[in-house]
Amino acid sequence: MIGTVLANILRFVVLILIQVLVLDHLDVANGFMVPYLYVLFLLMLPIELPAWAQLSIGALTGITMDFFSSTPGMHMSACVLLMFTRIHLLRLLSPREGYEFGTRPTLPTMGFAWYITYAGILIVVHHLWLFIVELHRFDGFFLTFFRALLSAVFTFALCLLAQFLTSSADRERR
Repeated sequence: MIGTVLANILRFVVLILIQVLVLDHLDVANGFMVPYLYVLFLLMLPIELPAWAQLSIGALTGITMDFFSSTPGMHMSACVLLMFTRIHLLRLLSPREGYEFGTRPTLPTMGFAWYITYAGILIVVHHLWLFIVELHRFDGFFLTFFRALLSAVFTFALCLLAQFLTSSADRERR
């Protein structure tokens, strides 16, 4: 239990630092594609967390990003929406016998097809909300929608890369 908490705290710190120090300064396609790798922390939280804890962790993660990005409430609202969607999506994607206790929704543990569905939907929800809230209007909806989808694909690719790079360490611990 304490190992899980410490691992999640370390993952939170590392992903926030990578986001703030590296990814926020990337200029891909003139700022058209913006990766938000910090959402990987939220995606990898244990499945059995109660709903209130998931929403609270989402709010804390979002407000941390808002602090570093000077975006009052934008990341927080997107992260809370991501976690709210995650609660329902995990029920929808649940196997018949349910999830094993202590299972983390990662690529090696859940499989490629399941993870693509899970992470893809949640990343798109997060990015769409974040980019629409950033714009504050709907007149440039299609351009914003396209930008959010491109950024979501970029973020998803980074999440897959991170899962592949860290999966060998997960297998060695078992």
